[in-house]
Amino acid sequence: MTVARVAGEDFELDAQQVERTLAGVDPEPIREHYVVVGARRYPPKQVMATVTGLDRADFTTHQARSILRRLGFGVYRRQVAPPTTAGQVPSPRSGTGSEGLEPYAGRWVAQDGVEILFDADSPQAVLRWLRRHGLQGRVWRVPGTSAEAGSTLSNP
Repeated sequence: MTVARVAGEDFELDAQQVERTLAGVDPEPIREHYVVVGARRYPPKQVMATVTGLDRADFTTHQARSILRRLGFGVYRRQVAPPTTAGQVPSPRSGTGSEGLEPYAGRWVAQDGVEILFDADSPQAVLRWLRRHGLQGRVWRVPGTSAEAGSTLSNP
């Protein structure tokens, strides 16, 4: 349990409470900073506003990141990666960027360049999220197994 002072109020928070509160909450688009909660990436201010009920104008991203880091969550800055050869999007088949796709195995994703914007159980849910946020991206299903990915692994 961590006691955090935000906007002049004290809040008793713990990681499990944050995870429970965000269960079923779709993440908003990531601008610069994000926090990983339950294998999903959320803007830190979305997490703190959802958990505390405070208005996002009442605290800074820095405050939210600091509190979430103290609770044990991974807090990161979005990296802008260089485009791949000929503007191709990384995929499990190409091997480029596939190591970051494990949390999305078997799920539908919206991808913008090398950035996974959103994941869901169905392509319709991904498309709704993109429309709701006025975004575009490549929608595809991450293979759930190496057999689905067309793996050519063989035993020596």
